[in-house]
Amino acid sequence: MSGENEKKTIAGISRRQFMAAASGAAVLFAIGGFSCLPKDEKFALPTLPYPENALEPVISANTVGFHYGKHHAGYVNKLNTLVARTPYARMPLEKIIAETAGKADKAPIFNNAAQVWNHTFYWNCLNPKGGGEPPAELKAVVEKSFGSLEKCKKELADAATSQFGSGWAWLVFDGEKLAATNTANADNPIAQGLRPILTIDVWEHAYYLDHQNRRAEYVSGVIDKLLDWNFAAENFKGETENKAEKG
Repeated sequence: MSGENEKKTIAGISRRQFMAAASGAAVLFAIGGFSCLPKDEKFALPTLPYPENALEPVISANTVGFHYGKHHAGYVNKLNTLVARTPYARMPLEKIIAETAGKADKAPIFNNAAQVWNHTFYWNCLNPKGGGEPPAELKAVVEKSFGSLEKCKKELADAATSQFGSGWAWLVFDGEKLAATNTANADNPIAQGLRPILTIDVWEHAYYLDHQNRRAEYVSGVIDKLLDWNFAAENFKGETENKAEKG
């Protein structure tokens, strides 16, 4: 793995460490726990695992600058405001998401915590040298779950393009097989008891500066050129290992 990909990503952990931890209880530290816990007890905006222009031409530096520097940062700042002086301030993001999901009076906290988690996961699902095929072990599971890798990509693309309004497309593991699904707004599979393996952000701010209303063009570019199947394989491996440990 290149030195660039070893840049710190979340509270001082590297991309490789993030990948190794991104499942089960471990993900509570890796993703949810990137606040764990600085002296000021605030969630922090994780460093991108690559330069802002690294995803071009599919995603421009201009889009990444706004998306990461304004939207993602905004969710982090808002979350810190909402959870200040509450028990949530010291919880990992996954625990906050689980405890606030479906509770109308906690919707602002859920939305901002989930969006911080979703975006952190999203940036790590992308790689300037991505696309192509999964490692052999994951590819076998993909083929068992979908019939073929191309069918998997098509169902993921369909989930992304058919999501009405803002939201996310996901490749998830339900404990038995992989599936493509989507969620609206800030919602994510964790709140549904599913494990995310990959995601594609389909909020307009993820693609509109580059592709205008051509969401399908953006989605195709992400799947064909940017999706990090090695990251997906680590997520899947970690989840299955965690399941085995539980019995």
